[in-house]
Amino acid sequence: MTRASSLARRTVSYLIFAQILAFILAWVLTLGLGLAGVERFTQSWDELAAYRTADLVADSLTRDAEGNARIVPTPELEAETRRFPSFKFAAFEFKTKAPVAGSSPELVATLARVIEVNSTHTHFVLPGDPEAPALGFMARPVWTPHGRFQIAAYRARFQWTDIFHSMRDDFVSLAAYVVVVLLITGSTAWFAVSRGLAPLREAARQVAQIDVDTLNRRLLQHDVPIEVVPFVDAVNDALTRLDAWAARQRRFTANAAHELRTPLAVMRARLENAKISALRSELSSDASQLRSIVEQMLIATRLFEGQAPLDQTIDLADTLGRVVSDLLPLALDCERYIDFESDAPDAAIRGNRRAVECVVANLIDNAIRAEAAQGTIFVRLGRDAVVSIIDHGEGVATAHREMVFEPFWRESEKASGTGLGLAIAKEIMDAHRGRIWVEDTPGGGATFKLAFPPAG
Repeated sequence: MTRASSLARRTVSYLIFAQILAFILAWVLTLGLGLAGVERFTQSWDELAAYRTADLVADSLTRDAEGNARIVPTPELEAETRRFPSFKFAAFEFKTKAPVAGSSPELVATLARVIEVNSTHTHFVLPGDPEAPALGFMARPVWTPHGRFQIAAYRARFQWTDIFHSMRDDFVSLAAYVVVVLLITGSTAWFAVSRGLAPLREAARQVAQIDVDTLNRRLLQHDVPIEVVPFVDAVNDALTRLDAWAARQRRFTANAAHELRTPLAVMRARLENAKISALRSELSSDASQLRSIVEQMLIATRLFEGQAPLDQTIDLADTLGRVVSDLLPLALDCERYIDFESDAPDAAIRGNRRAVECVVANLIDNAIRAEAAQGTIFVRLGRDAVVSIIDHGEGVATAHREMVFEPFWRESEKASGTGLGLAIAKEIMDAHRGRIWVEDTPGGGATFKLAFPPAG
């Protein structure tokens, strides 16, 4: 399954993208207002050329052997000068304010005093030219490989690439501001989204704790934001419908199992009075298995409905002994034997006695079917209060050891049984917070084991 992307990461990404887009649109809008002649934004197309031409002058700066700076025009600057003969440029050392050799004498004469002001940038017009629009521009000091300089350009002419140069210069000059704003807003958005999703994480935690035994629970709506309330209401409504459906299923199962008890009892009575034969033994075994399943269904339903107690103190050795005694006649009738061994005569657990008896009876009944004629089924109670029902039949393949506890699972269509007994046994063990599993019997066969939490 593809892992979903982070909502917080997406929100922060969209926010940063929106801020960058807003900055670009604001820059374009400001440029449009300036070109339209709106006061405070007024500028001409040619003013945009100042950034590109300043770069041409900066690339032309060099120093001689004595360390004196001078402008040696690059081919690009020479081409610009040839295209626009009225174009003039000048450069000044930032520290000394001294003009650099190769600068326009007219610009040096005009800007010699202005440069002392140390302004961030300057618009100017040479004497004799119209006062507006400003034809000259001197930007903030720039760093070059030969030091720091202030560069002035006059009568530069616009070309379309100047838009890129102008935007780049504005971005660079505001880079620190933009980065700080993006970091603060991104962190704020991440914190806000993370905090905003906290109610959803709490709802998910509550849903994760709901299983088939706790369908009556509902998600708490305390301190849930109004945006999350529809989701919580929808989940609670779904739980209500699911709980009602499960209750109907349990009532149906209980009623069906209850209706089957009487005909099964009649059938067992008739079999006990029938003549001894192999057919009677097989039918008795089948009837015993059906009774075991029906009893398990009834007790399991009562446990889930809360109608049967789960806090009875059960003497495990005594319970196993009685179940073995009840099933011993059936085993003998089928030419099998049952041997009960206990290493923990005082073992006690807490649960429902009838439910434990049903689970053990079901496992012994299955073992009688799996054991070969004249074979012995061993029922053992270990020192750790683990119950083992051991047969010497075909066993359970490793790949099927989890599947045998699934409802209606059978290894093949030819296999006997309904596929319900072990599934119900597992549900009963889950209700007791116990465990049921199957292992190999040394020498061949299956060993089903039951582990219960201690009574204390």
